[in-house]
Amino acid sequence: MVNNRSLIIVGGLAAVAWLASNSLYVVDETERAVKLRFGEVIEENIQPGLHFKVPITQTVRKFDTRVLTLDTDTSRYLTLEQKAVIVDSFVKWQVVNPTRYYEATAGDEMMAIRLIQPRVDESLRNEFGRLDLQQIIAERRDDLMIRPTQELDSLMREELGVSILDIRVKRIDLPDDVSAAVYDRMRSEREREAREWRAQGQEEAERIRANADRRRQVLLAQATERAETLRGEGDAEAAAIFSEAYGQNAEFFSFWRSLNAYRQSFDGERDMLVLDPTSDFFRYLRSPGVQNEE
Repeated sequence: MVNNRSLIIVGGLAAVAWLASNSLYVVDETERAVKLRFGEVIEENIQPGLHFKVPITQTVRKFDTRVLTLDTDTSRYLTLEQKAVIVDSFVKWQVVNPTRYYEATAGDEMMAIRLIQPRVDESLRNEFGRLDLQQIIAERRDDLMIRPTQELDSLMREELGVSILDIRVKRIDLPDDVSAAVYDRMRSEREREAREWRAQGQEEAERIRANADRRRQVLLAQATERAETLRGEGDAEAAAIFSEAYGQNAEFFSFWRSLNAYRQSFDGERDMLVLDPTSDFFRYLRSPGVQNEE
């Protein structure tokens, strides 16, 4: 009797434990879930926390909603001018609509990747096909991926219930023949730019040189004019001083002029001057006795 009662209690506890384990479930912070009844979705986008379901008839599928990375295969695309580029890229994606994701992929992440990858490849092919090689090289990679990311995100939300957060290009390579052509073209462009800058520099140098020469001529003319003015003023002042001095003592002034004439005449060591001793040139060299004798 006691044993039967114990078995009933144990059986009841086991039934309660089984019922609780199959009725209660927890959705983690990084997950979202959908509730199914015989495969049909009856509750969408179940948020994190503790939830209840009916055992046997209802099941729950949980999906990781963290940002996932899809590393795509290296692909060869043609540019607008039909030149090949080799692109290595990856995609950041995230489940945003659990119900649509479950209906499209049955919750299988590998199936989702197989559906996303060709869409990414097509989007990149279209994007590189509308640009020429120069634009691809010149533009920043982040800017290059804005359009395909936005277009693919809108499409994948509708088709798979996932968001394409970002498409990043890790590397863009060129085939050997294209690399040589691009190098030659870039070198030609740089040489053309160098010639243009050199021509502009020469033109600017000529302009600066012409301005400097003109300014030099103006300054020289102004300096010459100022010098002539000062020289004329000096000569006038000197003439006035000489005239005033001559007027004060005409005899001394005549003597001083004769001394200057003597100095200038006998400036060289071997200079020789033949004059009449009785001329005025020797008047101040004569002694008083000589003058008296004359």
